[in-house]
Amino acid sequence: MPAVRFTALGDSFVEGRGDVAADGSYIGWASRFARRMGVATREVRNLGAYQTTTQQVVDQQLRPALARKSPLIGVVVGVNDLVADYDPDRFARNIDTIFRSLAGLDTTVFTASYPDIPANLPLPEEFRGLLRARFTFANTVLREVCDATGTLHLDIAAREDWAGRRLWSPDGLHPNAEGHRLFAEQMADLVERASWLTAA
Repeated sequence: MPAVRFTALGDSFVEGRGDVAADGSYIGWASRFARRMGVATREVRNLGAYQTTTQQVVDQQLRPALARKSPLIGVVVGVNDLVADYDPDRFARNIDTIFRSLAGLDTTVFTASYPDIPANLPLPEEFRGLLRARFTFANTVLREVCDATGTLHLDIAAREDWAGRRLWSPDGLHPNAEGHRLFAEQMADLVERASWLTAA
């Protein structure tokens, strides 16, 4: 059984929806990131699944991720909590559990902030404002947990290139192929920069 060098946990963003290969399978940022980092396909474990919430990552994905812990771990999850199953206390508790469980000197853990997805959706302005407040709260929680656990944090919510619809699929929820490609590149840049600083 080959060693697992990169594990990805999370929802359909991790699964790769929006970035479809000719055979109908998903490519996604995780496989693009792995190639950039020199990780072979057989050494990648992608646990991402459609409609996954933070609770499902805690209940279903953490154990296999920890059982064969890899040196690189990426986590992107939470949007389904924010748009469909919202409980702020549970969200904050789960985010803390996920990143504290994965943290360690033997592992580089990374994640990304929640971009302005509400701007992409055809919503009444009142509900859009409500969702944006949830996303703001979620980004505050995530930033605090990342700071506390040493998790690398790519703040795509603050990046101009992630504003607007250019990088998003028609559903407004999933990046398109260009979005997955850019995310993989930006995350690889962050991880490589952090590795260089640690080595230095």
